[in-house]
Amino acid sequence: MNKFEEYCTKFVQTIGNKDGAVSPVITSSASFAYNTPEIAEGIFNGSVKKPLYSRMGNPTTSKLETIMAEMDDGIGSIATSSGMGATTLATMSLLAQGDEVISIGGLFGGTYSFFNETISRFGVKTQFFDVDEFQSIENSINDNTKIVFLESVGNPNMRLPDIKKIAKIAKKEGVALIVDNTITPLSISPLSLGADIVVYSTTKIISGNSSALGGCVTFRAINENEDKFKTSRYKFLEKFIKNAGTTALIVNAKKRALRDLGMSANANASYQTMLGLETLALRLPRVINTLQIVVKALNEKGLNINHPSLEIHPQHNRYLESFSNGCGTLFTIDMGSKERAFNFLRKTKLATITANIGDSRTLALHMASTIYSDFDEDTREFLGITDGLIRVSIGLENPQNIIDDFLNAAE
Repeated sequence: MNKFEEYCTKFVQTIGNKDGAVSPVITSSASFAYNTPEIAEGIFNGSVKKPLYSRMGNPTTSKLETIMAEMDDGIGSIATSSGMGATTLATMSLLAQGDEVISIGGLFGGTYSFFNETISRFGVKTQFFDVDEFQSIENSINDNTKIVFLESVGNPNMRLPDIKKIAKIAKKEGVALIVDNTITPLSISPLSLGADIVVYSTTKIISGNSSALGGCVTFRAINENEDKFKTSRYKFLEKFIKNAGTTALIVNAKKRALRDLGMSANANASYQTMLGLETLALRLPRVINTLQIVVKALNEKGLNINHPSLEIHPQHNRYLESFSNGCGTLFTIDMGSKERAFNFLRKTKLATITANIGDSRTLALHMASTIYSDFDEDTREFLGITDGLIRVSIGLENPQNIIDDFLNAAE
């Protein structure tokens, strides 16, 4: 049984209740009463497992976290208010002034800005590499390097990293590997490939209908024997490992990021996200199949299409070997100029022009004039942003309808 079929059963059976309300209960409360001072003390020191305060977790959100952790075989998850909240929690829980990050491949504009501009203001340095610069990546790791970060699929440059190979480098050097798996939930399982932490924007394909902003971070367990997180590189984790054992990364993230930075998920968004999860395993295979049909047809008609399923793509063989369950909802069309791209977007009747991806509807956006409008020319070139680039996120529509509409819009 493949993972899509497995989770068609697991999601609906785990999210729904067998007793009382079938649909998950929304606990819409910012605070929780402790009844006695002794219980309050136990909640704060962790010996009593009851809600503390919604900034630190909510019963509805906790259910979502349990499901997300199971999906990636993690020890646990922390849901956040957005995908950028998830990236911030995962990284800032491990970083301090003077630390360094290695970022690999294409990056969503907000993630690139976070590494290049935001955390640099706090004394954290980031080096950027393309997906196949393995030797340069390894050579750049030093005593200050705390994180290797990559996206499972470059958004929007569609570059595919060799996650296993990069994970081996990170393991050899004793550095944490974080994988943004937003585009490929179920299709890729980063923890099984050697990642330590997985981040998601659940706003995208997981929710699937533009109704709920959210994110999630899933952690692997700390090994009982040797572990990279028990070395001097992560000395600050000693106290958390001593007190929390295998779940130390979760406790660390809650104490060093969630508590103080406050990127907490809210109960209503967690509820809506779970509703999206119920159909994720049904939606993804359809989208992946439709996408392959569409990009093949558009490419054959002479449009400048970028997707790894096409033989002309530089990581096509990697796609065939490591992405048998597809690589998400995205592809790009390069119309050659901003004018032609705008004309395409004006003429399409089917695509919704928006900055979101992974929706039930097909979406499209001109990259250079929107998300990457304030990026300099060199950065755009590194990230694969050309003047005529349109990012497309395929939805649930009939593939022939999409093909006909796009060919008409491209005339």
